[in-house]
Amino acid sequence: MKHAQFIHTGRISSGGNYAEQIKNLKNKIETSDAIVIGAGAGLSTSAGFTYSGERFRQYFSDFEEKYGFHNMYAGGFYPYSTPEEYWAFWSRNITVNRYMDAPKPVYQKLFEIVKDKDYFVLTTNVDHCFQKAGFDKQRLFYTQGDYGLFQCSEPCCNETFDNEKIVRQMMEEQKDMRIPSVLLPKCPHCGKPLTMNLRADDTFVEDEGWHLAAERYQNYLRTRKSGKVLFLELGVGYNTPGIIKYPFWQMTAENRQAVYACINYGEAVCPEEIESQSICIDGDIGDVLSKC
Repeated sequence: MKHAQFIHTGRISSGGNYAEQIKNLKNKIETSDAIVIGAGAGLSTSAGFTYSGERFRQYFSDFEEKYGFHNMYAGGFYPYSTPEEYWAFWSRNITVNRYMDAPKPVYQKLFEIVKDKDYFVLTTNVDHCFQKAGFDKQRLFYTQGDYGLFQCSEPCCNETFDNEKIVRQMMEEQKDMRIPSVLLPKCPHCGKPLTMNLRADDTFVEDEGWHLAAERYQNYLRTRKSGKVLFLELGVGYNTPGIIKYPFWQMTAENRQAVYACINYGEAVCPEEIESQSICIDGDIGDVLSKC
């Protein structure tokens, strides 16, 4: 999809009283024909999945003391000396951010709001919170991977592998920030090391499930090019704006009945060209949704 030229021009925050903006958003949710949800890291942060501070120290204080990094994101890129150390960190990271529930019920609140609507979710998050909250798997497209999946590091195949069993075993048997060597995950086809199914470079595996979800999303958009479509953007920053933000702006501009709604701390903005069709709320997503 080509992005409209206005994405490179000035952007403005939508004006209006905070309470009035929320009231307007609630009305658009209730009266929309379809809701396209675009979710970024800010949504999970609002739900309590923070990667630094108290939550980081609760689960990774030993790593912080030994390796000197101060958040989970940095820990994921640390050059560990051995794969046993690498997987000690990653098994713990996957456990707390994929197999534990989010501390706050923000995803559940979002589901309650849209469950009876015609919705689809496009997300760059990899923590599986949507499905755990009850969202229909057939209405979800995880573009950037899943903490719950491994892939071949080569990769020798377009296949992914569920990792819950081995990750939990790594958690149980790790000692002194190392896992037993016998637990190092290997590709069942070529024997090369397995790695996370996360989009970091051109080795990312887009498996059959990924392609089916991509097709369902494109079909959804193709059949809803007109009418009262709400593009609801939640916690999306500018790391990968071409996935959610720019296309949402573009599709709003192409449909005069569409509405672009953005909830984000400090980055609730829209292009001037779609200001009259936009609702931009600078605030905590969980707080805003609780009032809708």
